Amino acid sequence: MIDGTVATVAELWRYPVKSMRGERIERADASEAGFAGDRAYAVVDPATGNVGSAKHPRLWGALLQCEARYLDAPVAGAPPGAVSITLPNGDEVTSDDPHVDEHLSELFERRVQLTTVTPEGNGYLAVWPEMEGVIPDDFRAQNAVEGGAETDGTLTELALGVAAPGTFFDVSALHVVTSATLARLGELAPASRFAVERYRPNVVIDTAGDAFAENGWSGAGLRIGTLDASVLLPTMRCIMTTLAQGDLPRDNDVLRTVTRHNRIEIPGLGTWSCVGAYAAVTAAGGARLGDDVALTRAS
Repeated sequence: MIDGTVATVAELWRYPVKSMRGERIERADASEAGFAGDRAYAVVDPATGNVGSAKHPRLWGALLQCEARYLDAPVAGAPPGAVSITLPNGDEVTSDDPHVDEHLSELFERRVQLTTVTPEGNGYLAVWPEMEGVIPDDFRAQNAVEGGAETDGTLTELALGVAAPGTFFDVSALHVVTSATLARLGELAPASRFAVERYRPNVVIDTAGDAFAENGWSGAGLRIGTLDASVLLPTMRCIMTTLAQGDLPRDNDVLRTVTRHNRIEIPGLGTWSCVGAYAAVTAAGGARLGDDVALTRAS
């Protein structure tokens, strides 16, 4: 239950390779590092040491045109197994193929590497659209790359979070969103498609509760199936939500709608356009489709 409303697991998602399209799954094991196998791989640029992120569409947009899935279900606490990557042309290559880096380098037209080892610094580049209110002005100014002009917006240099060592999460190891929030966005901008894939959550919570309820969950406990988590903060949204992937078109109004209707003050971080919530797994467990979800607010 969430605030007296029945809540259950509607969808579970895992993303084997950072910024590639992920896989919808029926069950997941979780530890403090999040869902087993989630964001365990990344494509990196050995020349710069940067982690590939589709948040920089000009350099890394092709990541979202790839789809990754595990050959065998990963196990919490064990090294990630082999991943199959479907390339934009339909070809498949596996992570244990000795020529995987060659295939990916051909796609990106420069030398890249698939890895499970986070590079020193965990740096990545991200472009922020020139939309009023999408991010705090001081954040844009403080992180902007000098001379890094991009047609899509302001180029910034950031670092991955360190909440789950050995993984490639931007902020935290678990990300949740409610069906009520996604449905409300669709009502606010019917011409746009607010598909789950644009938001890349691990868990979609089915609830008839209020839209954007996740805004007020910070500090609350969340039980999903048999795993326990602590909600950290609302999820700040970025250019990723607007990019084309699969049959979803490029659509800047997807992010513009959020900036108009759900800008949230995050203590110490400023005001951001948000959808969903970040959380940290506090007790290992598992989740399955249809499992109950319960929110316990801090007293």
